[in-house]
Amino acid sequence: MSKINCFLSSNTPGVWEECMAELRASSLVNRVYLFGQERPGELPEDCGFIPTDGKFSTHAVRKIADHSNGAGYTLILTRETGIRLGMLALERFLEVASGTGVGMVYSDYYDSGDGKLSAHPVIDYQAGSLRDDFEFGPLLFYRSAALVRAVAGISESLEFAGLYQLRLKVSQQGLPWRIPEYLYSVEQLDTRDSGKKMFDYVDPKNREVQVEMEKAATTHLKEVGAYLKPEFETIRFEEADFPVEASVIIPVLNREKTVADAIESVMTQECDFEFNLILVDNHSTDRTTAMVKELAARYPRLIHVIPERRDLGIGGCWNVGIHHPQCGKFAIQLDSDDLYAGKDTLKLIVEAFYEQQCAMVVGSYQMCNFQLEEIPPGLVDHREWTPENGRNNALRINGLGAPRAFYTPVLRKINIPNVSYGEDYGVGLAISRYYQIGRIYKPLYLCRRWEDNSDASLSVEAQNKHNTYKDRLRSFELAARIKLNAQR
Repeated sequence: MSKINCFLSSNTPGVWEECMAELRASSLVNRVYLFGQERPGELPEDCGFIPTDGKFSTHAVRKIADHSNGAGYTLILTRETGIRLGMLALERFLEVASGTGVGMVYSDYYDSGDGKLSAHPVIDYQAGSLRDDFEFGPLLFYRSAALVRAVAGISESLEFAGLYQLRLKVSQQGLPWRIPEYLYSVEQLDTRDSGKKMFDYVDPKNREVQVEMEKAATTHLKEVGAYLKPEFETIRFEEADFPVEASVIIPVLNREKTVADAIESVMTQECDFEFNLILVDNHSTDRTTAMVKELAARYPRLIHVIPERRDLGIGGCWNVGIHHPQCGKFAIQLDSDDLYAGKDTLKLIVEAFYEQQCAMVVGSYQMCNFQLEEIPPGLVDHREWTPENGRNNALRINGLGAPRAFYTPVLRKINIPNVSYGEDYGVGLAISRYYQIGRIYKPLYLCRRWEDNSDASLSVEAQNKHNTYKDRLRSFELAARIKLNAQR
């Protein structure tokens, strides 16, 4: 039972033929199955065809499981693209899977393009690796018994989320293992920069897919004991006195091109309550400091803070702001690159706190370029963040939206991780464990994308570092919620 059954999508002619031939040539392969909407003509005796809807639906995954039993291991190619196996790649997958008994393994790979190979490392899987777009690479290697057992435990049929359901189910038997070796190469088709890819999951065109992914993730959380019911601790807004009702907090480092616009965006707000702006200048070395000093002389509401510490990330600068004696009852985010969409943004956010009785409010934002012209995907409203299930779905998605605002006493109790990526996501998860998070679906914020954005064009290694950290935040939160439910 050490043989391998292989499954390839055959919807696109000219893509799968070479890979199929390579697999058939291996003595380790028992049978190759193509699946898709139409049978691709006559097939060799050691190949089969599985009619499916062309997507990785639950139905398609069940059919794969039905045809997995003839071999001890199952290989699934999840992407229609040119794939070439490295030397003894199948032997290595089989050696690790059989030696460890783990249910699923995957590996690093090479991107192939313009006649060159470039390394594409992936990251280790954690309990908190719950994103449906976790990057395994397109080659997944399963122990067939684990795959069949997992599929037998899937109760809900979904059109798009079959592979995601399978992965979550298999992970309940034991976490997938990464082989940190480059075992195959993949023809690179999506050459966009990281800053353009990162918003794919919130594109309105993908809404139906996201709803299904949420269903699969929620079921998994219930099964592992981490699901939280929509029952929240009560917020009492009168528990402390504050110098003003709201404070906008802007951490900034070397943003001479944008910081003045951000400040003006705050100063033009029209409110029926007192507010201020606490700008935490993290020892800028360009003209930012001088510009802020000049604006602070013009605007009494602008509090210019230069921390004594030099070990602060964005999260640390936020902690300086929220613990400042002039911080208001509500602390409201504005990045130094961005702008509020209208003069009523602060008013709408503060109203939402009182109306929704929440510890945190998340708004919606409009994607635009530096000239404030709308760019895809346009409005990002994170409608997956619902009062009923947002706190659970937050463990699946990779961000909570913007602008973010906090009830200051809660934020002072939890604090923000002292990092410069994912700090807002980490504190949002921690808050949602206990408190309701309010939502505003009207666009409140202009998110400007330009070449100096910190995530505009990241290397694979930098993306992996960011994703590993966010997965770790999810692992922390998952464990905390399991513990909380056990105590309850």
